[in-house]
Amino acid sequence: MTGTTRSSAEIDPRRKRILFRCWHRGIREMDLVLGAFADAEIATLSETELDELERIMAEEDNDLVKWVTGERPVPDEFRGGLFPRIAAYRPDFSPLFKDDRA
Repeated sequence: MTGTTRSSAEIDPRRKRILFRCWHRGIREMDLVLGAFADAEIATLSETELDELERIMAEEDNDLVKWVTGERPVPDEFRGGLFPRIAAYRPDFSPLFKDDRA
């Protein structure tokens, strides 16, 4: 199960590859963030934005998760452009059930 809700039939090969890679990150949290972003935005991104998305995707998943959740500050190079748009697709990562004993 990829999680994608988007058909890749109508998009070009580069966008198909990026869409697949967004949903197959290795860390499910980043699948959910990048995958949701790609489902919604991939068809309308410019070539420059696709280049930027690929640069972001080249970063380590552990770093990306920490930047998206605010655990670590986002590096200057990603504070503008696509990264804030991607981070806006962050679901609620809090636990479903909190232990009242903690």
